[in-house]
Amino acid sequence: MPSRERVASLIKRVEEGRFVEALQEFYTEDATMQENGQPPRVGREALVANERQVLAAFDKTRARCVQPVFTSGDQVVIRWLFEFSTASGATIRLEELALQRWQGDRIAEERFYYDPIQMTP
Repeated sequence: MPSRERVASLIKRVEEGRFVEALQEFYTEDATMQENGQPPRVGREALVANERQVLAAFDKTRARCVQPVFTSGDQVVIRWLFEFSTASGATIRLEELALQRWQGDRIAEERFYYDPIQMTP
């Protein structure tokens, strides 16, 4: 079960734009991550590779946590607001819920819930 401080540290890293560092610091080696109903990505290295690919597609990426964060045992739910900007000036805003299962102080499973229509600029 993660401490409140540990979850707050994760949120801080993400809001600082340190997305890859957050994956490396807060996810288990065999963590899974799943977008809506898509098949999960498996393993921290795969998660990092995917994150780098997503970040490379945009000129700027910003994230903000919308409080409150819900925690129950090893389950955490975070509401995120993301803004992705392209070099041409297009902006995509994405609001999602991240459902996480923690093992100790690291995330073992994460699933994102959002409306995919938001991915259209």
